[in-house]
Amino acid sequence: MTNTRALEFTGTDRYYLDPELRTIVNIALAMEKPLLLTGEAGTGKTQLALEVARALSMDTEILRAKSTIKGEEACYTQDTVLRLNDARFGPGSSGRNVDSFYDYVIWGPIGRAFRAEKKVVLLLDEIDKTESDVQDNLLDILDECQFTIREVNETIKAKVRPAIFITSNAKRELSDPFLRRCYCHHIAFPSPEQMREIVLLHYPKTSPALMEAAITIFYELRERGFEKPPATSELLNWIGALDRLGTVPSPKNPPLTGILLKRAGDIQTYREGGRGRRYA
Repeated sequence: MTNTRALEFTGTDRYYLDPELRTIVNIALAMEKPLLLTGEAGTGKTQLALEVARALSMDTEILRAKSTIKGEEACYTQDTVLRLNDARFGPGSSGRNVDSFYDYVIWGPIGRAFRAEKKVVLLLDEIDKTESDVQDNLLDILDECQFTIREVNETIKAKVRPAIFITSNAKRELSDPFLRRCYCHHIAFPSPEQMREIVLLHYPKTSPALMEAAITIFYELRERGFEKPPATSELLNWIGALDRLGTVPSPKNPPLTGILLKRAGDIQTYREGGRGRRYA
């Protein structure tokens, strides 16, 4: 049995962890519950799972959700084309046996996590892109920590229950059964004070003048109501570029704004000195 008490995440040199987030992460680890992280893009939801894995020396399996995904393929798929090819032309020196189903199985992220000999971090990234029935199917599998391979009627059960992190950008409402079976935490957008702490983790040697000017401009741009307001990741990239140039940005004409604003309409609106759609 896994010693869950030994799993405690206290943050890393790359990730700012506020007390509430630290508490919910460690409770989810201790209780072995899926942790659903919501919040706008760029607030560090995915990065949190990766940093937990890094800090606790755990391997990571990632399911990048998409609208066409099926729960089964997150667990396994069968390479039927290869099997038919081997049946027709022979497996050669590969050692594959056409009569052996498992010689043609490709394990998905969930399948690999369940078959791992030690606890891993299993990340279901942007789960809101999937349909509700897929979400419920996946959570059934994760809740029971097992799935059935229909072709051979065999059950694959997790050797060690993974630490499960799920992210959502709220593009689509998640089902009530899904929400009910997760611990949930909304990562709010950082305040300017928290943002300073985040910047210092990534750029401890950047000049105070550059950091303050960049943060001021960044929050002013976010208030303009652009279709895609700049997020934390854009700010960090921008400060890295400014630091490389050795330039303190001016509020009147900041350089490299294409690092902060990505949508063509937002860039055009900014160049014309206007405000975004929300305030048009």
